[in-house]
Amino acid sequence: MPTAQEWWLYLGAALLIAFAPGPGILYVLARSIGGGRREGVRSALGNSLGASMHVLAATVGLSALLAASAVAFTVLKFVGAAYLVYLGVRALWELRSGGVPEPGEGVRSDRSAVVQGFVSEVLNPKTAMFFLAFIPQFVHPDRGSQTLAFLALGLVFVVFTLVADLLVAAFAGPLASRIASDPRWRRRQQVASGTTLIGLGGALALSQN
Repeated sequence: MPTAQEWWLYLGAALLIAFAPGPGILYVLARSIGGGRREGVRSALGNSLGASMHVLAATVGLSALLAASAVAFTVLKFVGAAYLVYLGVRALWELRSGGVPEPGEGVRSDRSAVVQGFVSEVLNPKTAMFFLAFIPQFVHPDRGSQTLAFLALGLVFVVFTLVADLLVAAFAGPLASRIASDPRWRRRQQVASGTTLIGLGGALALSQN
């Protein structure tokens, strides 16, 4: 296990990274604006479940295999990017096919937000690479098995990111509720949500390995 000094260093670094604006926070922001606080919260929970799967995969070595295979990494990256673009295009298509969403429609659809958040995070190989690059700096293989240490450090980071995402949903959700009574703003919400998701997908697809 890390020393007490290493734990404090890790907690400080993880806290800064978790609360820095990134794809996860932008994803939750887009879903919160498009569907309100409840959808944002469920998206945050889905993100955390997906990140937890990456922690488990890295702990048992699956992420190391992914890192060693350029083809596997590239395929997973493009699949994840395509999924985000699909979510964004669907949000924009709903405007064309169904008109302006009525207030509260996001609440009825937010059951799928957990699944969509989970899938989009699981299909993001950057998360796997992050855990493999960041956490090993705080474990010591020369001291024996570090499985529990790796798992604990990873889950602590997931908790930090969940708190950050929930704060985003808490502040963005009420904003969505306030402007939901205005049809023009509801359309803008949907457009902002869809274009943000498409932008995230494009950024992931164009990012370097």
